[in-house]
Formats: sequence, C-alpha cells, structure tokens
Amino acid sequence: MTIPTDKIREVIGSGGKVIREIVEVSGAKVDINDDGTIKIASNDADAIKKAHDMIYSIVAEPEVGKIYTGTVVKIVDFGAFVNFFGKRDGLVHVSQIANKRLNHPSDLLKEGQEVKVKLLGFDDRGKVRLAMKMVDQETGEEIAAEKKDDSAE
Repeated sequence: MTIPTDKIREVIGSGGKVIREIVEVSGAKVDINDDGTIKIASNDADAIKKAHDMIYSIVAEPEVGKIYTGTVVKIVDFGAFVNFFGKRDGLVHVSQIANKRLNHPSDLLKEGQEVKVKLLGFDDRGKVRLAMKMVDQETGEEIAAEKKDDSAE
C-alpha cells in the first residue's frame, strides 16, 4: 500500500512505537520507504489484513457525506463533540442534533453514548462538522428528505 509521505511519521510513531505495535499485534513484517510505500509480509493472510487495517486506520481521512458511528466525548452548551473516526473528533452543533428545538444538548445526549453521525464537511478552520438529525439512530441509515412528514400518509 502507499500512503501520503506526510503520514509516514504517524505510522512509525515516536521512537518507532506505533510501527512496533502494528508488527506485534498483527504478526506481520512491515517495511516503510521514504516515498510512502509500505510493504507488509507474512505467511498468514489474516496477519497481513490486520496490519493493513491498522495502518489504514491511522492514515485514512473521513469522507464528507458518509455516516459513521461515534461516541459522545464531551457535551457543551452549543453542541456535542463526537469521536467518530479512529482518533478524530467532530462537533455536532445543537441545531444538528434533532429536528426539534433543544434547550441544551444534554436533553438528548450523554457522554459515552454511541451515536450515528453524518460528516457534513469542515469549517474554515478545518474543524470537523457533524450532524445527527438526518441519520436514523437505530439503523444508521440516512433519512430521506421526503420521509420527514409522516402525517401526509
């Protein structure tokens, strides 16, 4: 696999800590070149997949419009911070939590609660913007706009 060269340091970790952990946990041999090429070798296909998945989780970027399962890590007056993509956190603004007015995010959410969020994008400072109100919290499916008015049936 090939990763962006600016992510090599994240995969290796300080003093090689992260790469050693990947090798220990997966059981595969991992070799990284300066150009971002990563070679994973093992006699066990599961070990290769595990090493690949561990590296991918470090270097992957979340995709706009995709739905992720996350955990509420902090509730503030204006919304809730949700850890949703490896170590990535994003803000679900209070207006994006539900299709009704909330006095405070804690009316619906608790820290540690698992939620389904849709990645709306990034604000001008690169902060992650998330929303919950258009995602069915049971199934994780996106709620289509035409299904909003159930009384019309």
